[in-house]
Amino acid sequence: MTIRTRFSPSPTGMIHLGNARAALFSALFAKKNNGVFILRIEDTDIARSEERYIESLQDDLHWLGIKWQEGLGVDGAYGPYRQSQRQTIYNNYFTQLQEKNLVYPCFCTDQELLLSRKLQLSRGQAPRYAGVCRRLTAEEVEKRIQAGKKPAWRFIVPEHVMIEFIDLVKGPQQFNSSDIGDFIIRRADGSAPFLFCNAIDDAMMKISHVIRGEDHVANTPRQVLLFQALRLPIPHYAHLSLIVGGDGAPLSKRHGSYSLHDLRSSGFLASAILNYLVRLGHTSDVQALLSFDQLAAYFHLDKLSKSPARFDLSQLMYWQKTAVQALDSASAVRWLGKEALSQVPDNRMSLFIETVQANIEFPTDALEWAKIFFHEQVTLTDETQHIIQEAGEQFFVEAEQAVDKYGIELPLILNDMKQTLGISGKKLFMPLRVALTGKIHGPELLHIAKLLGPEKMKHRLGRAVRVANGEASC
Repeated sequence: MTIRTRFSPSPTGMIHLGNARAALFSALFAKKNNGVFILRIEDTDIARSEERYIESLQDDLHWLGIKWQEGLGVDGAYGPYRQSQRQTIYNNYFTQLQEKNLVYPCFCTDQELLLSRKLQLSRGQAPRYAGVCRRLTAEEVEKRIQAGKKPAWRFIVPEHVMIEFIDLVKGPQQFNSSDIGDFIIRRADGSAPFLFCNAIDDAMMKISHVIRGEDHVANTPRQVLLFQALRLPIPHYAHLSLIVGGDGAPLSKRHGSYSLHDLRSSGFLASAILNYLVRLGHTSDVQALLSFDQLAAYFHLDKLSKSPARFDLSQLMYWQKTAVQALDSASAVRWLGKEALSQVPDNRMSLFIETVQANIEFPTDALEWAKIFFHEQVTLTDETQHIIQEAGEQFFVEAEQAVDKYGIELPLILNDMKQTLGISGKKLFMPLRVALTGKIHGPELLHIAKLLGPEKMKHRLGRAVRVANGEASC
């Protein structure tokens, strides 16, 4: 059997981490098994679907390194790959169900359905369609149609039937059809809702494995009934645990903006997102930064967790920092961008990147360091000013004199000061770092000296002298 997976988003907004993880796992599973990954657009909700979101999700997936072998923009044998262009197919299968007397028209209004739902909930019952229109006679149906009412059409769910399937994540699943209720497969305007067209497309496109969020578990028995009624093959299902925030609630905007577009715009690297997502609800044998192909080799459906995947920003930041440090020079230049690098002289570019790469997480961090190294004055906080004052005026006088002797040869400068002042360790390094950069943490002092040069070092040490004796402030 050829493994065929798909990602089928609705273009009603930006793709977020939950969608991206479903797409990634589907693509990894196909890659691992030499299969086919398909991108299909579920745009039957015309009122909410927007072309800009279709373009955006393609850009985001390409940026993330996810490629589809068939689907939107890529020729395949089972197109078209936009549901809005497949209505004829849905009509055909709807007609088959009509001919088998497995559907009926429903004239219930939204208000009537809402009232019925509230009544069922008040009685402690699971909300399901009460079957009001299922009991209409042919004459009553015709009377309503003649009155100008346009019905939706519901699939007849058989009573007291056990629907069973093996979920490749959650294990054996069993549903009683009596708890489901007849569901709509054709809207009043003739269009096909998600449950119907999603199932038909999976069958027509020969999808072997559906990997999607566990919020779709309740949809699966309904779709299984459709497959059985139409004698269509039933795919294997793997329902992913949902991503939750620190409060245990499903990840949402209140936890922060986690659309791929926003993460990308803020400077996150694709490799960081990839490596974090594949370990979010999936046990990985390897903790190193891996490429897409390497991630696929280590991906296993049986290592997906049944428990909710808790989003951990600190873990994402770990992978971001790891990915930044893994960038080669050319990739670092592209990622840092013009705003940061415009501050850096061409002849210092390589040294600057080498110096700051281990100490930055985003291009904005590099911009801050560029201003520190290539502008005349650093900014001191109350804390860093206190460090300078505590070191004392003589410390920086000796530092200036050492720079006069040895230029940027930091080991010689430090040794001279150590001998003259009788200090070492943090008492030696910290005041120097603060005087030269205004920061408590940062790149190695050796690289700082090379970037600043002797004249700028002396200028900043001279300012530190004045701060130490109270002649200058922050």
